[in-house]
Amino acid sequence: MITVRVRHGAAALAAAAALLSGGVPAAHAAPSPAPSPTLPAGLYGTGDPTYDGVWRQSLAFMAQQVAGVEPNRTAVGWLLDQQCDSGGFASYRPDPAKTCDPRTPLDTNATAVAVQALSGVDRPEAAEPGTDPVSKAIGAGAAWLKGVQNKDGGWGYNPGAPSDANSTSVVVSALAAIGHRPGGITSSGGRTPYDALLGFALPCDAGKGGGAFAYQRDAKTGALVANADATAAAVLAGLGKDIRTRGVEPEQKPTCATPARPTAERAARNGAAWLAGALAGSGHLDLPPMPGAASTAPRPDVGNTADAVIALGAAGHGGKAAGAVAWLKKNSAAWARQNGPAAWAQLVLAAHTVGEDARDFGGVDLVRGLNATGPAPRSVPLEEKPERQETEEEPGFDVWLVVAVFLVAGMGIGFLLSGRKRNRQL
Repeated sequence: MITVRVRHGAAALAAAAALLSGGVPAAHAAPSPAPSPTLPAGLYGTGDPTYDGVWRQSLAFMAQQVAGVEPNRTAVGWLLDQQCDSGGFASYRPDPAKTCDPRTPLDTNATAVAVQALSGVDRPEAAEPGTDPVSKAIGAGAAWLKGVQNKDGGWGYNPGAPSDANSTSVVVSALAAIGHRPGGITSSGGRTPYDALLGFALPCDAGKGGGAFAYQRDAKTGALVANADATAAAVLAGLGKDIRTRGVEPEQKPTCATPARPTAERAARNGAAWLAGALAGSGHLDLPPMPGAASTAPRPDVGNTADAVIALGAAGHGGKAAGAVAWLKKNSAAWARQNGPAAWAQLVLAAHTVGEDARDFGGVDLVRGLNATGPAPRSVPLEEKPERQETEEEPGFDVWLVVAVFLVAGMGIGFLLSGRKRNRQL
């Protein structure tokens, strides 16, 4: 059975390293997941949020934003409460009332995606512009990210960890989304995020992986190995875009070129060309073999395929993504039901980028599926009824029954919200 990447490659590699070494590296130390975590109201999804609570909440918000859905205030409040006083976010804090300390494992990926997601939610009016809770959280998060930039210009998964293409790309996209110029952000070593990204780019003549991005250089040999997850993220970052982007028209031909003085944009277009080639055969990307697995047969990677569709659309290669879109329409619904809000969100965002209808994606309403994993949205477009649908992820909820009880009894009952993973009140 296919499982979702709840985080990008940095988390996946950290988990793999932990399994192979028998422990968790210090840079990625985090409490062990509780067997049956008590989930706060407002948090999207039903799975253990230890490693992806902020990530999946933020992806859900961004997918809802492109679909015209305004998240529940409680859900927005939950995300705001996850932020530490420093401005950084951990992957998940079960007790937001507890002050963060030096042992709190702050996470650049979670911080970047939270900042990006908050930039699209409605903000309450404030006496002074920029003083409302959402604006303050965005500013503090951006400042924290700049403060933990590595000397090489990039970012690692946790502050102080070696830079990697995924984390650097997520941060670049987030900063660009809130109006910063990533190319003008220099580290203490005088390097920019784009300098770091170019260090992970494979030249076009590198054989099978030519044009792609690696997650990191091999620690011993310095070799670069093509990584689809890193490439999809780096394409967006190199083009100065984020996952809420719409595809570029007219259609452009993907090409790979290695000029004497490479730029981040050129490297991004090379990465898009590599992704187009990787999808050309089956229409999907494959997961790497699991260490120790009995079978080495390739398994479709639904999440990375959706990310590749976003990257190709952003680069103007929507036509090259058509085969992957058709494959996703046939094969992604069960995966999303199994894996929850981040999976639904990836599909909504992919559909949005290439101009597909997320409410009829191979006969599946992706937006409704996403909305059902969290508290009832604050508002939805007119064409969608404000009701929770029953999904395989969690029990359904009859909003209209509550409304009827409210009218009959004349009591201020309000909407009963499910105790799922995402809470926080402005």
